[in-house]
Amino acid sequence: MSDNKTAGATDYRATLNLPDTPFPMRGDMAKREPGWVKEWEDEGRYHRLRDARVGAPKFILHDGPPYANGQIHMGHAVNKILKDMITKERQLEGYDALYVPGWDCHGLPIENAIEKKYGRNLSRDDMQARSRAFATEQIAQQMVDFKRLGVLGEWDHPYKTMDFANEAGELRAFKRVIERGFVYRGLKPVYWCFDCGSSLAEFEIEYADKKSQTLDVAFKAHDPARLAAAFGLPELTKKAFAVIWTTTAWTIPANQAINLNPELDYALVDTPRGLLVLAASLVEMCLNRYALDGEVLATVKGEKLGGLEFEHPLYDVDVGYRRLSPVYLADYATADDGTGLVHSSPAYGVDDFNSCIAHGVAYDDILNPVQGNGSYAADFPLFGGQNIWKAVPVIIQALRDAGRLMTTEGITHSYPHCWRHKTPVIYRAAAQWFVRMDEGEGVFTKDKAPKTLRQTALEAIEQTSFYPENGKARLHDMIANRPDWCISRQRSWGVPIPFFLHKDSGELHPRTMEILDQAADIVEEGGIEAWSRVTVEEMLGAADAPHYTKSTDILEVWFDSGSTFWHVLRGTHPTVHHETGPEADLYLEGHDQHRGWFHSSLLIASALEGRAPYRGLLTHGFTVDSQGRKMSKSLGNGIDPQEVSKKLGAEIIRLWVAASDYSGDIAGDDKILARVVDAYRRIRNTLRFLLANTSDFDIAKDAVPLDQLLEIDRYALARAAQFQAEILAHYKVYEFHPVVAKLQVYCSEDLGAFYLDILKDRLYTTAPGSLARRSAQTALWHIAQAMLRWMAPFLSFTAEEAWKLVGDGRSIFAQVFSQFGAPDEALLAKWNRIREIRDDVNKQIEAVRAEGKVGSSLQANIELIAGPEDHALLASLGDDLKFVFITSAISLVTGSAVSTQVKVSTDAKCERCWHYRPDVGHDAAHPTICGRCTSNLHGAGEARSFA
Repeated sequence: MSDNKTAGATDYRATLNLPDTPFPMRGDMAKREPGWVKEWEDEGRYHRLRDARVGAPKFILHDGPPYANGQIHMGHAVNKILKDMITKERQLEGYDALYVPGWDCHGLPIENAIEKKYGRNLSRDDMQARSRAFATEQIAQQMVDFKRLGVLGEWDHPYKTMDFANEAGELRAFKRVIERGFVYRGLKPVYWCFDCGSSLAEFEIEYADKKSQTLDVAFKAHDPARLAAAFGLPELTKKAFAVIWTTTAWTIPANQAINLNPELDYALVDTPRGLLVLAASLVEMCLNRYALDGEVLATVKGEKLGGLEFEHPLYDVDVGYRRLSPVYLADYATADDGTGLVHSSPAYGVDDFNSCIAHGVAYDDILNPVQGNGSYAADFPLFGGQNIWKAVPVIIQALRDAGRLMTTEGITHSYPHCWRHKTPVIYRAAAQWFVRMDEGEGVFTKDKAPKTLRQTALEAIEQTSFYPENGKARLHDMIANRPDWCISRQRSWGVPIPFFLHKDSGELHPRTMEILDQAADIVEEGGIEAWSRVTVEEMLGAADAPHYTKSTDILEVWFDSGSTFWHVLRGTHPTVHHETGPEADLYLEGHDQHRGWFHSSLLIASALEGRAPYRGLLTHGFTVDSQGRKMSKSLGNGIDPQEVSKKLGAEIIRLWVAASDYSGDIAGDDKILARVVDAYRRIRNTLRFLLANTSDFDIAKDAVPLDQLLEIDRYALARAAQFQAEILAHYKVYEFHPVVAKLQVYCSEDLGAFYLDILKDRLYTTAPGSLARRSAQTALWHIAQAMLRWMAPFLSFTAEEAWKLVGDGRSIFAQVFSQFGAPDEALLAKWNRIREIRDDVNKQIEAVRAEGKVGSSLQANIELIAGPEDHALLASLGDDLKFVFITSAISLVTGSAVSTQVKVSTDAKCERCWHYRPDVGHDAAHPTICGRCTSNLHGAGEARSFA
């Protein structure tokens, strides 16, 4: 040989094809990500992706707008990252996956923020100007944080509900809802928050425990003779009382009736406190509660008591209460608890209101002493000016002093609260504008919808896909049982209800629909502020102006966001919608939005279009700590997305979101994130191995045709194709955590513990351009290309970083998923069985290693006993079998079942490939290396066929 160097002078490590790549082992993402974010922004990467998909079918995820108030928290991060992962995945499927981020800009939280800063006495114009400026500032701050998370979207042209065109578009949508016959004005009890100073929609209510006092209150019979006759008695020998039970003492002063169930049995009970009317089935329970003995004198059905009159319990205390409470028959009075008699204050309960109206009580006669701030009117008898909650003990004492309080007890019960202020709300009758759910006449109807809104919405739910599926039943139940939608609010910062009402009749101006068009044009030109400045005279003229008043109500904020499919997807961003059918493929929000944005969007689209605005609804849980407690500032248990990005990188947040089962609550803390960091490193290191071992590989020049690859390489690609089919099935239904879990297993087991482990010898020791090495590199190149696409939706920074080294100069998201042929099922079955046998052999080698008899598996010589089928399977690999088992020598013996004999090799160890072989030193010029290494270095190279 020409090489006469001595072994001692030869650095055989330098002769190996050792991996090399500029892709670093440590991502150092926290420091590097901001630069990439800026690069993507400067380059206009989102728009380049749109250019790459011109003419492709659209996928539209419509953004449920976060509220423009305050720094984003981890819940925001989860939501935006999920949306980003989905649009990027659909982009890789070949869709033109559009994503326009949006912001909800009107409404009470911003008004509250302004009032805290500037006081509560701002003019409407001042409030609107300051609110718009505040929302603009908040959006700018939140946008920076969302971009930092690696979210790609139309950031230079987002949608905002306060954009003039969107405000005007909402008014035009409102007009169309009116034309379809769904809008009416009515006096009825609606949820009212004293802190908001406004009515609330059903969506804005949450339930929490509240401490209250129960009261059993006696109403004296006004005509004892009629009561006696109703019970079939000749006369009453004592004073008689109807006893009601309530948990809302503050409503007693406004009582106007008593409700009984016509089908229930009611008893007249003789007690030391008088004759008491009680539900027959509750007599014993009530007497125990009152600590009284009693005797039932007579029993009748409730229907016999209808029309009887009882005196208000404070009848004799103040002339202001000298009124009667008639008995109305109503099914909602039950004997489930209390007394079976329900006191009725129609201004403060939906059932009470409906019952009183049905029995002929006029709207003008309904008592409504509770003001919007939570206090009784100043001139209200006995309790004027008092806050209703603080007045409860005063009312109880007044009833006690009047001899009308039978008993009172404290309870804790579930009670409606404002979801913004977390304070208890009440029902309060107010003249409001409503969207009708069932049959009825609307105002200015000219194109009446063929079905009721409830029917249409329920049918639309059946046409919608839900992720997870249990969301369907939840939304269905909410729509099936919800009352009419109160859409008016008494605030300043919002889209106006541009109505003019007659001062005497309360009727709308006859030109209302024309005025709506004019209002929309005015708002489109100058925003809602321009409408605020419009005078009655300017709109109605001098003749009508003195007779009409301009409404100051606004549309509630859920109408803003709920109509965005109409005024954003078709209006300010008209290219971002499907031409036919639902405008969006997907709406994605937290599961609380079944009662919020999903709900209002469904109702408005059903009213306007007779269908839902979305094809699918996806819901995710809330962020919680490892103990399941909701993350909050007060508990100090939150993880801040800004801090995590600075410390670990946004990529770790993205991987945490992807790895979490979002169908439930999403747990996160420092320990959980530490585990995510470990998972990231495993994936990154696998990717680095793939890149490092293909750094000298050019697919255009060096690729081996797929049908000429070594068998294990063909198996690796078949397994990659099989794996891709699995994860694309998950992606299709928006599942990410199985993808992350399977990718980690794929990296550690399919690649790290099997294929790559076997491949190292061939990659490092065979000739650089040999078929054996190029075959391996061809497979690795295809796997790396596929893997970058698999991980790109969630590990976007890492995928783009790696793609710069192996891509075509465009973004990874301008690509599509790798196109694998159908996996060879026979090949998969063969190698899956080989892997099972290999695992068993490795356990035997590990046992010998644990005894200290061998170091690496290469030091072991294996005698493998196998049954006929397995023997034939293994024998088909020929001399390559030892490479699969990573041993220096292996012999096959036919037997009945798989078993292994491990012996320690007595051969010398090759300095270059580390195999133990009898031919080490066969070449005197290279006394420390084996024959296969001298062939690979200086000869024709060893022949490989299978591994």
